[in-house]
Amino acid sequence: MSNPYSSVWCVIPVFNNGRSVRDVSERALKLGLNGVMVVDDGSTDIDVESELGDLNGVTVLKHKSNMGKGRALLTALHFLSEHNVDYMITVDGDGQHYPEDIEKFLPEISENDYTMVIGCRDFSSLNVPEKSRFGRSFSNFWAFVETGCKINDAQSGFRAYPVKYISRLHFLCSHYNFETEVLVKAVWAGIPVKNVNIRVWYPETPGKRVSSFKPFMDNLRITLINIHLVGLRILPFPRRKLLKTERLQDKIKRHFRNPLKLIRELLVEHSTTKGLAAAAGVGAFLAVLPIPGFHSIVILYAASRLHLNKVMAFNIQHFFMPPFVPFLSLEVGHYLLYGKWLTELTFDSVCCQLGSRILEWWIGSIILALPLALITSGLVYLCASIIRKCYNAKL
Repeated sequence: MSNPYSSVWCVIPVFNNGRSVRDVSERALKLGLNGVMVVDDGSTDIDVESELGDLNGVTVLKHKSNMGKGRALLTALHFLSEHNVDYMITVDGDGQHYPEDIEKFLPEISENDYTMVIGCRDFSSLNVPEKSRFGRSFSNFWAFVETGCKINDAQSGFRAYPVKYISRLHFLCSHYNFETEVLVKAVWAGIPVKNVNIRVWYPETPGKRVSSFKPFMDNLRITLINIHLVGLRILPFPRRKLLKTERLQDKIKRHFRNPLKLIRELLVEHSTTKGLAAAAGVGAFLAVLPIPGFHSIVILYAASRLHLNKVMAFNIQHFFMPPFVPFLSLEVGHYLLYGKWLTELTFDSVCCQLGSRILEWWIGSIILALPLALITSGLVYLCASIIRKCYNAKL
């Protein structure tokens, strides 16, 4: 794009934000963008069209009833797609975001029409609620599991969307969970994601800022879409690519030409403290399951699909090799089925009778897999944290 201002619109979804929508719209207008759009998602506090009617350059689209933030963004997306707009930058209508920070997005989107940019909120203020801090960490974790990309603020609604590409994707969600779904599916489609730092406003007086976020229902919706996306990620089905990425056969050829580089990549990939802990937890969970002969294949596949450190996930399984963990699983399964412990753990009672004890093994393994995975993950996290602190202290 020769002129980044000529194909960028600011989109402001609102629902009962009568006290702030005009101020946000006026500040967005001052940036000189091609247009400012307000999507009224069924507000009942004011008539948004009348409130903004005298502002030249503001387009108002209206839903007859409240359909959700995601539906409001999709309404704007379809409108802008029909008018061949390159980017829409979304700003919340409750006053939380500073429209002036749109200028930070423009350098990132000025070179092409396919980059998605996420505004990372500054949480250094004392007024930031703890639930917002936790929500961001929670969302960032799942975004990483689902995409393998480091997103600094996966929960932020201040974003630049490449209209032409996002409009070609299919979405299930229409509420706040849409922002989770669109981010993950954009990465799957090959759309690059960048991060920029933005300011954020939280009032000192609770209740001054009007938010349409419903803690129980919206968190439930976000949890369900994360479960859905993780399930899709694990399945070995190809994803629709809107932008070309390196082909698998080319990647294999590159690695065979330089095996030492491959080893280095495997050792350092996703090697943050949390990443190593997650890899250890997944490796331990799968290592406990009764799938002899297939542990290594399943662990490497899961680590690859979930973007975890393959070396950690693969090697942690050796702590769960026979005989101890399988015998322990048999004990637990036998007790749950028959109400008593298996007192004779001999070669004959276990190996020769294994065919008749498969159910006991499976039940015991399912019961033990999660706690052993959590313990392993916690220990690896603790050890990795200590090692990193000692290493940093020497620098």
